[in-house]
Amino acid sequence: MKIFNLKQRMTSRRFFMPKIGGGIGVCLILLMMFPARASYILIPMDTRQANHLKAYGIAFYTIAHDIEMSWLLNYRGGSFLCKHHDIVEDECVVRGVSYQVIADVQATVIRDEISAPSNNTNEIRLTKVPKIAVYSPKNKLPWDDAVTLVLTYAEIPYEVIYDEEIITGMLPKYDWLHLHHEDFTGQYGKFWGQYRNAGWYIEDVRANETMAAKLGFDKVSKMKLAVAKGIKNFVAGGGYLFAMCSGPDSFDVALSADGVDICDVPFDGDPMDPNAQSKLNYDNCLAFTNFKISTNPYEYEISDIDIDPTLHIKNKNDDYFSLFEFSAKWDVVPTMLCQNHQNVITGFMGQTTAFRRERVKPSVTIMGETPLFNEVRYIHGEYGKGTWTFYAGHDPEDYQHFVNDPATDLNLFPNSSGYRLILNNVLFPAAKKEKHKT
Repeated sequence: MKIFNLKQRMTSRRFFMPKIGGGIGVCLILLMMFPARASYILIPMDTRQANHLKAYGIAFYTIAHDIEMSWLLNYRGGSFLCKHHDIVEDECVVRGVSYQVIADVQATVIRDEISAPSNNTNEIRLTKVPKIAVYSPKNKLPWDDAVTLVLTYAEIPYEVIYDEEIITGMLPKYDWLHLHHEDFTGQYGKFWGQYRNAGWYIEDVRANETMAAKLGFDKVSKMKLAVAKGIKNFVAGGGYLFAMCSGPDSFDVALSADGVDICDVPFDGDPMDPNAQSKLNYDNCLAFTNFKISTNPYEYEISDIDIDPTLHIKNKNDDYFSLFEFSAKWDVVPTMLCQNHQNVITGFMGQTTAFRRERVKPSVTIMGETPLFNEVRYIHGEYGKGTWTFYAGHDPEDYQHFVNDPATDLNLFPNSSGYRLILNNVLFPAAKKEKHKT
């Protein structure tokens, strides 16, 4: 079987018509007597794939054209398989995605291998195009978001929503939501200490205060709490939530502080509750428990859910995290979320670089860990009818991303294993829902 990519396009047709007697009629008769056999397109996702990230866009493109795509879990890095259609093949060529055209008998062999009880593999049918939303501010902030970068690069459509859309009840129209690197506690990412005189910070405060007043809140922290509770209800109703960097811990911290003022004077104009720590309700949280909030307005940290970043800076060359292997036939969801051509991922920092293991609830599924630092990087859980996934760090291909740094050019990282974890989550809602253990 030959691998095809942008530089190598298959030019042979499904039929070879020999010159028998020179008659076109003879050829037509032969075609009627020996009809063409069905063929399939296999998109490998192992190390032979030229562009892993754009391959996910092909999967979306395929199901958007009412062509069922199969996700072959743990087979060649989580490959994709569909019946042959010229539009899919052409799109692979245009986007530079490696593919193979295989006969139906070869597809049957692959499926038999995958379904064998002794193999830790599974076939998941992708049948629905999920409606994607990214929770992101309308005003420009001096950093980029890995999810919007990779969605744009992979050519997966999405819509941007923010506080007003959620408060006014628009969230249920979407299937999947990503949380921009937000601070749901109303403390503006704890950037006050270093950036309070920066133009972008002043504008961010102004925009949030204006929106809070418009929506009937006397404090930004109260608006952000209402937004966090709306997102939590979205998950309970069957939504898929994904968050990175400061999104996960600030989300849970805000929920734990329902009815408690944890914002000091620089953030909302009045002192925080001196007994705030003792009043936190960890039962409100999706992922974390028993954490301590940071009460110092000068400290660039929300809580001790995040690890000490100096550990990573001192040990940069050893900063990796490993993906867990799950049962593809029984633990289908975490298996989907961990599909990759590498099971050891290079670490990367962020406002929240990693989650302290002791702050993660026992019910949470840990999918990626760094034993060296006793921390977890990639976690998943269920709430109500929906699911959530939290991924630590800011940008998988920028080890230490600073304010005002340029955006990552994903043309330089088409095979990024760290970015693949994001796209696994984006594709996950497209899977046909079946009864399985998670």
